[in-house]
Amino acid sequence: MIRTVDLRGQSLDKAGYQALLPRATLDVAQAMIAIEPILKRVREGDESDLVALAQEFDGVTPPSIRVPKAALDDALAQLDPAIRTALEVSAARIRTVHTDQIRNETKTTVVDGGVVTEKWIPVDRVGLYVPGGRAVYPSSVMMNVIPAQIAKVSSIAVASPPQKEFGGLPHPTILATCALLGVTEVYAVGGAQAIALFGYGMKDLCAKADLVTGPGNIYVAAAKRALRGVIGIDSEAGPTEIAILADESALASDVAADLISQAEHDVIAAAVLVTTSEKLAADVRTELELRVAKTKHAERIRIALSGIQSAIALVDSVDQGLDVVNAYAAEHLEIHTKNSSADAGKIRNAGAVFIGRFSPVSLGDYSAGSNHVLPTGGCACHSSGLSVQTFLRGLHFIEYDQKAFTDIAPTVITLAEAEDLPAHGEAMSARMENL
Repeated sequence: MIRTVDLRGQSLDKAGYQALLPRATLDVAQAMIAIEPILKRVREGDESDLVALAQEFDGVTPPSIRVPKAALDDALAQLDPAIRTALEVSAARIRTVHTDQIRNETKTTVVDGGVVTEKWIPVDRVGLYVPGGRAVYPSSVMMNVIPAQIAKVSSIAVASPPQKEFGGLPHPTILATCALLGVTEVYAVGGAQAIALFGYGMKDLCAKADLVTGPGNIYVAAAKRALRGVIGIDSEAGPTEIAILADESALASDVAADLISQAEHDVIAAAVLVTTSEKLAADVRTELELRVAKTKHAERIRIALSGIQSAIALVDSVDQGLDVVNAYAAEHLEIHTKNSSADAGKIRNAGAVFIGRFSPVSLGDYSAGSNHVLPTGGCACHSSGLSVQTFLRGLHFIEYDQKAFTDIAPTVITLAEAEDLPAHGEAMSARMENL
């Protein structure tokens, strides 16, 4: 069901390990070509074009693209009380963690009379995308909305695909979660057209957003890439992935269950175990065969585990394993070793790190308080997960008095002349003439 990669006796560089643990192939460039007509239709069109796109791609005619507030209220009123309680508990934990991410104003006195103040200002408007398709993601509503609210974004809109079984509205649990969080601007739009709606705006329907966040399929990723610069984006999120670093102390049942949990998302989801123990590898294989057969989405999971993107990698030592997982830079990384906390401290590249057997990825997906919108495809080498910071921009406010200005003016003029930009220096000397 899952291939083996034997890395023992090898000492590879980052690229070498990455080559042996490849991701599923995603041709975002080709998807960008496919979505060009969609972007154009939204940019030049009106609500009727969005309805036509819903008919074409979702097989349903939404009664309106903007979800009526009554539909949001009804969804919340009809929400299963147990689900509502679970959402409220998770939202409280997410809010607790993300509140600690608030950035404070910093005022730096460079010299007497010369002050630079850094303020963190929220973007004016965000469009948050919540995917539909194989699963329902009220958790993604919380992960996007709550950090934006804590950042004090004044205008928040959500888009989620219209669902045939719900009369062209997004899934009612999505709507209920929006209502629970106080979000009233929700659109029944999915895929690339949702990103385009936020990216371009549409007269009499939806104002243009400054930033778009949230995961989605390859066409959502392609639209984000195409519109980067027109809007800010969080990332081009690809298929989900889990890597687990484990030694002989790990429980095969835990490891197998966690690999399965992420393979459940998609046939191109990645599940990678890096271990020092041949026995654990064998036991995990046995557990996978038993557990996959019994789970609801067995066929999807089996395809994901059998793909090139999934593997059990054997290593000589935990130190080599750390090199491997740092090279792989997984979206989700679990550490199941005898010294899991210390080993976790050596991780440089991961979207989020889950330490020990009682911190599985599933906990982070819903109720740990951390964010589950994380970099995929190795992007954790240079990017972070969604946070309050995503919705903030650092602005510098510069204020010098006369003495501080005159003291530094010769330095600025010298540097301006050195760069052959004399007008820069003249902007300084002009002020010296009128002191």
